[in-house]
Amino acid sequence: MSQSTNPAAPEQGTAPSRRELQSEVEEARRELGSALDELTTRLSPGYQASQLARGTRQAAADAGGLFTGQGLPDDGTHRGRNAKILLGATVAGAVAVVVLVVRAARR
Repeated sequence: MSQSTNPAAPEQGTAPSRRELQSEVEEARRELGSALDELTTRLSPGYQASQLARGTRQAAADAGGLFTGQGLPDDGTHRGRNAKILLGATVAGAVAVVVLVVRAARR
């Protein structure tokens, strides 16, 4: 049965030195700190709001492409879907306004 060897690991039978252990602990702390910083940023309400605003602006620009002859983006992302959702919501809102105006006019 062959065992895989890790070139960074000490040889079999020898314990890692204090310096090696300390170096590994410091590296693990740096990685953990970096991961926590990234999670804190991604979960912050301000970041989420800015991402939503950016996505909405992009969807509006993509939907505008339909009217300028560019069509919807088909680049493997959700941009085309987001533009369709925005257009659908806009149309639904316009229909709701028309229905309300017609009902108000009949009264």
